[in-house]
Parts: sequence; C-alpha cells; structure tokens
Amino acid sequence: MLREPLGVLGISLVLLVVLGAVFADFLASADPSKISPRNRFSSPGFEHLAGTDQLGRDLFSRVLHGGQIALAVALGSTAVSLLIGMVLGLIAGYGPRWLDNLLILVFDAMKSFPTVMLALALVTLFGPSLTAVVVVVILVNVPGYARIIRTQTIALKSAEYVTAAQSMGASTARVLRVHILPNVIGPLLILASMDIPVVIAIEAGMSFLGLGVRPPTPSWGAILNDGFANIRESYWIVVAGGIPIILTTLGFTFLGETLRDVFDPRLKGR
Repeated sequence: MLREPLGVLGISLVLLVVLGAVFADFLASADPSKISPRNRFSSPGFEHLAGTDQLGRDLFSRVLHGGQIALAVALGSTAVSLLIGMVLGLIAGYGPRWLDNLLILVFDAMKSFPTVMLALALVTLFGPSLTAVVVVVILVNVPGYARIIRTQTIALKSAEYVTAAQSMGASTARVLRVHILPNVIGPLLILASMDIPVVIAIEAGMSFLGLGVRPPTPSWGAILNDGFANIRESYWIVVAGGIPIILTTLGFTFLGETLRDVFDPRLKGR
C-alpha cells in the first residue's frame, strides 16, 4: 500500500484524524466545553488556533474531541454492521432457498426506509442520543453488506474446492469459515473503509439537525450548526467543522481505493 501515492496520502490523512482524536486531551489547548463570553467570536490566532464560537469555546479543542465521537460512532457501528451483515449473508447464500428468499425480503424492507425518516422515527422513540445514531447506521448498512456476502457465497459454494471439502466430511461451519469467508471478506473490507466517511457524515448530519449528540458534547455536526447560525459574525466556525469531515472523507476514500488494488491487482492502474 505504501508504494501507491494515493495509499500513502490516504494512510497519512487517516492517521492524522485518528491521532488527533486519540491524543485530543494532550493536543487540546482548552476545555472544549468551557464557556468564555469575553472571548466569543475570537478569530484564529496563537491563543485559539481555530478561533472561538458564539459562547467563547475553543474550536480547535472542540474539533479534536469531536473526532473522538465521529470515529467511535463510525468504527464501532461499521464493525457491528460488518459482522451482522457477514453472518446473515453467509446464511442466506449457503442456506436453503426458502431462508434465502426470506432474508432477501428482510434486506429489501430495511433498505426501503429512507435514512432521514428512519432517524426521525428512532429519535422519536428513544430521544436524541449516540445510541440512535449507531442504530440508524447499523440498520442502513447491514443489508448492503449482507447482499454482497450472499452474492459471493452463492458464486463460491459450487466451486470445486468447496465440493471437495464437503465430500471429505467438512461441516457447514468449517466450510463457511475456512473455504468461503476468506474469499469473500476482501470486497467487504473495501466497502467498509469507504463507508466510514458516509457514517461520519450521517452522525454529523444528525447532530447538525439536533438528532445526535446533545450539547455541550462536541461534535463536528454541532460545530457546523453553530457556524451556520452565526455565519455573518464568524466564518471560521464553519471552516473548523467542515475541514475534518473533508479530510476524513478523502483519507478513507483513498485508503479504500488502495485496498481495492491490493485485493484485486487486475484493477491496478485503472
């Protein structure tokens, strides 16, 4: 991966965002939730690297701590979605026909719900919280992962090495774990790496609308909302909330592109 320019750039951007979130407590110049009315709308400078918002809170500190929320939601919900989708996809592709049809019906039903409407319904039931964001992401991503695994499993279950393993008495669990899963996990990892910025955008969008994390918890979406409400007084709030989302999206997208070339060398150079 380090031989590809896009791979190096993607890994660098991802490491920049991850390290900023992990070491936020050491890199932050102030308490992200500390209100200082005397310093409200301070422009970027040595004291406040990214300026302050309408309550005088340090934006650089809020961006770093907001990265913790964004990455925790993105990585955690994507990992859970990947695991559930992988299990359901293997069951659908390798199981009996009636079970496959039933699971496909469930996947289509879940995929038919608009993301925004699903988020509004969950927030109405459970209230605005990170839990609602995670549940929305899982429900949105699982059908896509499961369908990909199902398609790959159907294509592989009639392969000669799978038939040979079955004839030698290998159990269903062993066939799935040893002979099928290693050959279908590659495309899923590529898709998951490219879905992480989408999940971050969902979390930021829900927080922007007031459906995600609750104030005063720092969030990139909440920072964007503050910047939109005070765009005439200070432009730097929108910049502080938008730049990390852009960098994260570019980093994970470039990383996914490089992973695609690594898992499938035939696509290299296209």
